[in-house]
Amino acid sequence: MTAPVFLVGEVRTGTVTLDGPEGRHAVSVRRLRVGEEIVLTDGRGTGGYGTVAVVEGRDRLDVTVTELREEPEPAPRITVVQALPKGDRGELAVETMTETGVDVIVPWAAARCITQWKGDRGAKSLARWRSTAREAGKQSRRLRFPDVAEAATTGQVARLLAGADLAVVLHEEGAEPLATAQLPSSGDIVLVVGPEGGVSPEELAAFAEAGARPCRLGRSVLRTSTAGTAASALLLGRTGRWS
Repeated sequence: MTAPVFLVGEVRTGTVTLDGPEGRHAVSVRRLRVGEEIVLTDGRGTGGYGTVAVVEGRDRLDVTVTELREEPEPAPRITVVQALPKGDRGELAVETMTETGVDVIVPWAAARCITQWKGDRGAKSLARWRSTAREAGKQSRRLRFPDVAEAATTGQVARLLAGADLAVVLHEEGAEPLATAQLPSSGDIVLVVGPEGGVSPEELAAFAEAGARPCRLGRSVLRTSTAGTAASALLLGRTGRWS
């Protein structure tokens, strides 16, 4: 089994203290002991590999970091624009996309979204998405966690699509399968996942004007909370990032 990953502010060689919530999880939940292997990361691509040197109480341990490793910048970078699902399906989408390897997740307030992020509710929902991405990044042993952006409007999504090297809207009526779309070897791939009610004609038109094309995944129609993960897995395999 690979060593567990914990998040720290700075990664360096030598003795690093892990305390607070991360230390508590390491000591009281994972029950790490002296001599066990551990990885510390800043979530931005740097990992410190070492062993537990000292365990103090229930929420603190010292780690002897002997090696630093850098996770390279992804190429191409994959951004998923995720329409806001109802209930807790948003966290499910973020969790599985993070574990799969998505680089950026953009919450999108689509016209047909049942859920709307407004005021304090929106701030709390965004915080939950970001917390989910951090926890899933650690669970999947990533050194570079995905960026969960602020919620975007349709106009902001269109501008994001306009700057992409490949811009795709998942749509069951798309003439082109995503499995055969020509992919860039570098740059940015931006993938739009619509809400439960689908992408509206007006949104499709705005995205088409920005250069996005509708693509289908397959014959079955996936939920909004699973479509992004399935499409990202397909892209990661086709671009060689899973090789």
